[in-house]
Amino acid sequence: MATVSQRVFAEAEKLATIDIGDSLPSVTLKNEKGEDVDVSTLVAEKGVVLFLVPKADTPGCTNQACGFRDIYPDFASHNFDVYCLSADSPAAQTKWQAKKNLPYALLSDPKRALITALKANEGGKTKRSHFIFEKGGKLVDKKIPVKPADSPKLALEFVEKLNAA
Repeated sequence: MATVSQRVFAEAEKLATIDIGDSLPSVTLKNEKGEDVDVSTLVAEKGVVLFLVPKADTPGCTNQACGFRDIYPDFASHNFDVYCLSADSPAAQTKWQAKKNLPYALLSDPKRALITALKANEGGKTKRSHFIFEKGGKLVDKKIPVKPADSPKLALEFVEKLNAA
């Protein structure tokens, strides 16, 4: 039987489902440096593209991550930050980031709280996907699943259309 504090902790870990029009919730994850990041603060000044990968440093995930790396300045020019989200440990993410020269932060969600809230968790695996939050935090676009090579291009096309509107 779980204690009251264990039940409260378990409930706190479960986030509400996030869909188009919903805001990025306040949940603290670790970045690749092991530092705490409240994801809700990421959208205070800029829009955010959050792309999800099943496992760091695997072929498909590397293809997706390097695609975002190669057009990263284009997102920055539209006032958007890019973040990679996975259930990998910060140590695994740091190694991958250095190996592939990834210019953006990598967020670790080992309990899959945010991954599950985004409906990108399937049988303990992360579905390759991306989510676009406008400045202020509202979810305005999502792609689940998405092909590794298509994810960066589709995300950038959406951001460009958003900024043109």
